[in-house]
Amino acid sequence: MAMRKHIRQIIKGMPTRDGAGVELVRVIGQPALGMLDPFLLLDTFRSHDPKDYIAGFPSHPHRGFETVTYLLNGRMRHKDNAGHEGVIEAGGIQWMTAGKGIIHSEMPEQENGLLEGFQLWVNLPADHKMDPPRYQEFSAEHIPVEERPGSLIRVITGTTSQGTQGPVAQPLTHPLYLDITLESEQSFTEPVPLENNSFVYGIEGMTHIFKDPQNHQSVTKDQLALLSEGDELHVTAGHSGSRFLLISGKPLNEPVVRGGPFVMNSQAEVRQAIEDYQSGRF
Repeated sequence: MAMRKHIRQIIKGMPTRDGAGVELVRVIGQPALGMLDPFLLLDTFRSHDPKDYIAGFPSHPHRGFETVTYLLNGRMRHKDNAGHEGVIEAGGIQWMTAGKGIIHSEMPEQENGLLEGFQLWVNLPADHKMDPPRYQEFSAEHIPVEERPGSLIRVITGTTSQGTQGPVAQPLTHPLYLDITLESEQSFTEPVPLENNSFVYGIEGMTHIFKDPQNHQSVTKDQLALLSEGDELHVTAGHSGSRFLLISGKPLNEPVVRGGPFVMNSQAEVRQAIEDYQSGRF
């Protein structure tokens, strides 16, 4: 018999600035939720005001983990020191494995209008932190959409119970990344690996997460629901329908030492990353 995941804690993000002054909300990587192994950080951004985002994220380094950018609205241009360049548009995903080191920028490709999306940081295991950098990039038309009665599931990575497979592959942490839209009072049930750490993030409306048929808690827009252990998620949308992210990943259970844009397993490795960057070895 399946054991349903239920809400263990509701997390509200903390407003902050990053890059060259971009207004965003930090949901993972703040005092209320420092990390959720293997997820190191989750930032959300949403603004119609160019002053909140136009300065973007000029060139900066990373080592030891992956950055995942998912846009709901707007356009962002990314460029790195290895000659890679492209534009992420609404509905598109960029899954960048920084590995042993990369210097890149992410700049708005717009001067007005709504810019909205997420950046997730996913840790890499110790024996893969120095892998060569690589990208997995897919536009909205290359993200499969699974249709169920009253439901649309955009599958970015992982495979659903109906067999829809996302284009992003990462066997090191087996991530599941779904963008789910439900019509009014529509239910949705999906298996989730028991050993994974998982969360739901509300984008629109209200989503009721059921522990059992008689007990549920709800997550609303801009709230993160930290989920309990279990191997199944069962939710029902509120009266106005709902949209939410379901994100899950295999914990690495390794030491995590952060040094700004570097995430390693020891202070010595962070110092080496700083030295390598300053010496031009990225």
